[in-house]
Amino acid sequence: MAARLTLTAYGPDAWLLRFAEQPGEAAWQAARAISQALEAEPPAHLLEYVPGYTSVLLEFAAGTTAADSPELKALLVRLRKRLGQAAAPGPIREIPVVYDGPDLPRVAEHAGLSTRAVAELHAETIYRVALIGFAPGFPYLDGLDPRLHTPRLDTPRPRVAAGSVAIGGAHTGIYSIPSPGGWNLIGRTEIPLFDPARVRPGREAEMCWLQMGDRVRFVPKRGGK
Repeated sequence: MAARLTLTAYGPDAWLLRFAEQPGEAAWQAARAISQALEAEPPAHLLEYVPGYTSVLLEFAAGTTAADSPELKALLVRLRKRLGQAAAPGPIREIPVVYDGPDLPRVAEHAGLSTRAVAELHAETIYRVALIGFAPGFPYLDGLDPRLHTPRLDTPRPRVAAGSVAIGGAHTGIYSIPSPGGWNLIGRTEIPLFDPARVRPGREAEMCWLQMGDRVRFVPKRGGK
């Protein structure tokens, strides 16, 4: 059965493309298939797309894409054909981490583990980049051991350094740029996850070191430069 795609106007020049009612593996596969199709052959006048767990936001240049435009209808047909095709696993990207974050004791206390055990458990898993969001290049990583699920801070920090490895609820992630944040900081990496100088014309996603579908392995290292 063909997947059902629905478009809803999201302002004068944007459309919310919904492909699932609930998050899950099938929805994630659909999000990745749509993202890959948009990267490989972006429609005319598309400025940006933002994938989510059940939808993708499409933003077009002002006044270029009406609801009944042939281009938009053709895009829906093309995307529908891509759905249902399971994507191959992404490459494994190794990220060295110093596990010395200020919230490591908080995560350990919540889990009933030592800080060393938290670091070892966090580094045991190969994670999957579910989405890039919140900030440019920030990866939401699936696969966190349930024992490490930890509520976010009651009061977010006004500034978190780029490279901070963190846990927020059922996800782990890495702050890609300096920004406010309420996740539990457990470590740090020196890998630059977001670099505008890395992009080639028409390949804006390359600014992000990690891409949706990539797999991530954290490699513990000792402190210091």
